[in-house]
Amino acid sequence: MHSSDAQRAQAYREFTHVLDPKVYEPLPGDWLIGITDVVNSTGAIRAGRYEDVNYTGASAIAAIGNAWGNFDFPFVFRGDGAAFALPPEGAATAATALRQVAAFVKDRFGLDLRIGLLTVQEIRAGGQDVRIARYAASDVATYAMFAGGGLKWAEQQLKNGHYRLQPEMDGGEPDLTGLACEWRPFASRQGQILSLLVEPTERVTPERFAALARDVIAVFDEGPRQSHPLPSVMGVPKDERVRVAPERWAGVAANSDFRKYDDGLRLTVDCAVEQIDRAEAILVAARARGEVIFGLHRQSHALMTCLVPSARPDAHLHFLDGMDGGYAKAAEMMDPRKRLSA
Repeated sequence: MHSSDAQRAQAYREFTHVLDPKVYEPLPGDWLIGITDVVNSTGAIRAGRYEDVNYTGASAIAAIGNAWGNFDFPFVFRGDGAAFALPPEGAATAATALRQVAAFVKDRFGLDLRIGLLTVQEIRAGGQDVRIARYAASDVATYAMFAGGGLKWAEQQLKNGHYRLQPEMDGGEPDLTGLACEWRPFASRQGQILSLLVEPTERVTPERFAALARDVIAVFDEGPRQSHPLPSVMGVPKDERVRVAPERWAGVAANSDFRKYDDGLRLTVDCAVEQIDRAEAILVAARARGEVIFGLHRQSHALMTCLVPSARPDAHLHFLDGMDGGYAKAAEMMDPRKRLSA
């Protein structure tokens, strides 16, 4: 797989298609996986530092993309961190950018950012894999989806002190060109904003987990615009319509990451309470069977956090979360030994 194959491969327009394990392609063994994770992000968010934590997570993606020369590589934003994949020739570039980001956020925000690099081959030696698929949120915005358990395994290794890089305190500041964080809240129009994390256990097959994920998605697909948390153009407040052109707003909403998959399902949706209750019932039953662990958090607003450039020069990717802690609060509900993020 060459450096841009992840973007040239087929992109699926229906999100349920990227729940199918058969559509994921393995990365070559010599490719690099990068992981970042804010130390004690839960404590920082409880202290009211959500924006600092979120900016830190997005900054790694911006720094890597600018150092690499484009955003034509697989990555995922996780709120309090990020994960990405690069071909082997990106090793020095990635290491320098990560070290600069860790030093920058330590100096700017006083946050400790774990940073790590390892190869796909090392992940496979640990019994896991990294496979990718592409989801086209719109005609110009494509997100990488990850499967195989490798990102989760790599994150845990990083937390255990393995594959960790140290900040480069005298290495210059990272290039964060294109990174913007607006922190714009949007009230629920259907009932509540739900932040949901669902992760398979070791005993469930990928096919069975995919079926469960499709059942959950089907509940939220019943809502207007598939329970998208951002309003359509007509739903934007009048003062916002003056500031944001309708054609630009349509892109903002369409290019957002309200649904994603990276070794588990991550959703930020605007839905009725009854829909949340039905989805939770499905997941409670699956958890009782030992098939999943999950966490959810209900709140009144979604939050447009940060945006970074996409592989297309005329588009950006927009990251979403729940305003009241969102994914971080959902992660608190999960078994701390199994969390997607902590």
